[in-house]
Amino acid sequence: MVRKKGSALLLVFTDVDVEHDAEFNSWYNEEHLPERLSAPGFLDGARYQAVKGGPRYLAVYELESAEALQSPEYKHQSQNPTERTKRFSPSAIGRGTVRSVCTQIYPAESDPGTVGRGMAPALQIGRMDVPSDIEARYNDYYDNTRTPGNLKVPGCLFVRRYHVVEGQPGYLTMYEFEHEKVPESLAWEEHRKQDTMHEYIGGSYGHAAGSPGVYRRIMPPRPF
Repeated sequence: MVRKKGSALLLVFTDVDVEHDAEFNSWYNEEHLPERLSAPGFLDGARYQAVKGGPRYLAVYELESAEALQSPEYKHQSQNPTERTKRFSPSAIGRGTVRSVCTQIYPAESDPGTVGRGMAPALQIGRMDVPSDIEARYNDYYDNTRTPGNLKVPGCLFVRRYHVVEGQPGYLTMYEFEHEKVPESLAWEEHRKQDTMHEYIGGSYGHAAGSPGVYRRIMPPRPF
């Protein structure tokens, strides 16, 4: 089995004015995504577009570990941008760009039988700032109550949680869905009504702007 999931993620969120969409997407799909996936430790990757929340575009790279970003090959790519990268990258034409490097905290170890799965057709990404006085209860509830319940909802394939080691805010949750309508389903809504996290943790946590965002995969293209 080819390993496609590691212990870390690199995510790049950005908004792009619609007049730049064609050039931006062409650069990302034809040049940038293949270039990044050629670097050691980059196991898989895909691009997504928001159907709820934001920023509007999201690139997700599955990393063997966060150390993949320290390889000479990756550093050479970053320090020697192509001409198209200089013109069309998020740093050139993006707005509200967020770059997050994340290390996995849940599950503690990935199931060897699932690490070969490809990039999900749809994602829900939550980016949370959790006060230190409720972190322990937050993590306990998420891992032992909320996530097992969410995984029972039809169409919810996997849930992984991360510490953000570069970027803000400090926590990130990635839900992998069969399609982007899962969080609109009656089953998802019923589960949300039963959620008592805020009562359990005894406090509140904050979401970043646009979070939680629901994203539809656009590259590799979906058949539906």
